[in-house]
Amino acid sequence: MKLKEITELLKCKILNDTENFEDVVIESVGAADMMSDVLAFGQQNMLLVTGLNTPQSVRTASLIGAAAVLIVRKKDVPEKTVLLASELDIPLIHSKVSLYKACGELYKVNLKDVLEEE
Repeated sequence: MKLKEITELLKCKILNDTENFEDVVIESVGAADMMSDVLAFGQQNMLLVTGLNTPQSVRTASLIGAAAVLIVRKKDVPEKTVLLASELDIPLIHSKVSLYKACGELYKVNLKDVLEEE
């Protein structure tokens, strides 16, 4: 599923301008607020859904090769997080919905859980 479609589905705000935003395809989704968990299950081309709005979430996404980061729940995202995402060319989007609702909506459109066996 294209990241642009996810952005529309969850009424997300696009926080940074990446070169390839229109072309980003999400193959799977993983959700966590503990970045040590993300390091354990993360995969390339996944969407990281998290309530952690610090640069740590973007750094972790970069380490695992995530396609994008969706920050949920928070009222806003610090500028230093947005700047790091731009530097690393990782699309960063924000939705005020809960982690539960975001994951539920993504599940309803048949996006694969990052932990699913092929």
